[in-house]
Amino acid sequence: MMARMAVAALPVGVALTAVYTLLIASADAITKMFAHGFAAPQLFAISGFIVAGLALATNRAGPMPRGMATRCPRAMAIRVVATVAGTVAFFHAFRLLPFAEVFLFIALIPLMTALLSGPVLGEDVRPQAWGALCLGAIGVVSLFPGGPSGIGAGYLVAFAAVACGTVSMMASRYIGTRDDNLLAQVFYPNLTLGLVMLLALPFVWSPMALADLGWAVVYAVLLFAARWVLVAAFSVLPAYVVTPLMNLQFVWMVLLGAAVFGEVPGVMVFVGATIIVAAGAWLIWDQTLPVRRAARGEVVPAE
Repeated sequence: MMARMAVAALPVGVALTAVYTLLIASADAITKMFAHGFAAPQLFAISGFIVAGLALATNRAGPMPRGMATRCPRAMAIRVVATVAGTVAFFHAFRLLPFAEVFLFIALIPLMTALLSGPVLGEDVRPQAWGALCLGAIGVVSLFPGGPSGIGAGYLVAFAAVACGTVSMMASRYIGTRDDNLLAQVFYPNLTLGLVMLLALPFVWSPMALADLGWAVVYAVLLFAARWVLVAAFSVLPAYVVTPLMNLQFVWMVLLGAAVFGEVPGVMVFVGATIIVAAGAWLIWDQTLPVRRAARGEVVPAE
């Protein structure tokens, strides 16, 4: 019976994950569109407050409103700072780099998080995590066939975004093991993002058409919708199934890059993406090996 339910849930979970990747890639496309005409505060001052408001409204509309209190204020502060810095860094990366290339840096974040979760969070890190990260690094290096001389400002900004995103994800993992109030992790970073960008807005303001304002609203709604669709996907499929499927985002980014921005990725971008996706799949396969052995009744050796 349980097996039949799992099989029935598979197409639903796959569909939800595919929708998530489309939503988040579409939000990234709006970021790139804004990056060519406006400064970061004009997008994030609007979207930050909208996402924070949606989180607050969703919390109050729930069957058991819990408020936005957090049991981990210090970790939340770290997540807030890293999220704001990473968001701004990725905004500039989208301005400076082709759309699909940014995916390679986005895909590095879970690999970096898996590796650093050992020394930082005290989690068990299997040796294969080092191999997966090295493989992912090779994927990024494929963007520079001419060697270090090919590393421009856009790639340096993207690496900074990866560092901030990794810190944010590790803080989120730390909070998630101690506090199940997930909406707080959406509310505080976005509220702070809106406030910080609002303070900077007078110094970088450019007149916005009504259509531009509308795109900023659409961006915020896409971000919030993506989060809830991903939560729904995790509710019907295990994380080790959902996570590899999230790499479908690369396909959407290639298609949107070609259709919206006229960008056609080079062969090395596809090579790099393939290597990084393989590194992520290897890491997930290794992390779930003890679970699969236990399910088959095998003895799991101690690490």
